[in-house]
Amino acid sequence: MTSLVRISSGSLLLALLASPGLMTAAQPSVRDQAAAKETMPGVESYTRLDASVACGGTTSADAFPELKRRGFKAVINLRQPTEPNANIEAEGEAARAAGLKYINLPFSVGAPNAVSLVEPFLKLVTDPSNLPVLVHSVRAHRAVGMLLIKRVLVDGWNVDKALAEADATALSDGSPGAGAARKFGLDYINAHPK
Repeated sequence: MTSLVRISSGSLLLALLASPGLMTAAQPSVRDQAAAKETMPGVESYTRLDASVACGGTTSADAFPELKRRGFKAVINLRQPTEPNANIEAEGEAARAAGLKYINLPFSVGAPNAVSLVEPFLKLVTDPSNLPVLVHSVRAHRAVGMLLIKRVLVDGWNVDKALAEADATALSDGSPGAGAARKFGLDYINAHPK
């Protein structure tokens, strides 16, 4: 402690500025930014990725009035009607009652039609009439896997930057669903280079 007192303030400032770890502390990485999740009543694991897209897990009817108040125009639900507690019809009615456009795009990473749903998804999340949009699935894995594809193929991000955001948002929890969504996104990107 005494040695710090003896260092002049100018020397201390120079030492701090020269430290590479401290130089980047003022500028959070994509991973740090994405990890800062907001709270949205009724949306598990809600994360606002940018001005046009948010993602989340299971979403209840309580969330829709708040989404509308925050300026959202649409909700894309990637759950399949056959999933436990999916309640697609009731969710759609609640979203529309709150003044939101509701789209159910039943997507499953392992389904035979999974690849064929990527292009329609990309059209939906880039259509200005839907923005801003909430994309959700059960634990946000499928939503983030699809948004990983958007980041690279539509937004022009490099794969490392897009993966950092995806991992920080939902794909690094070690679950089979996260791993499958991450692999699906990367496989699609590799098969569809720009």
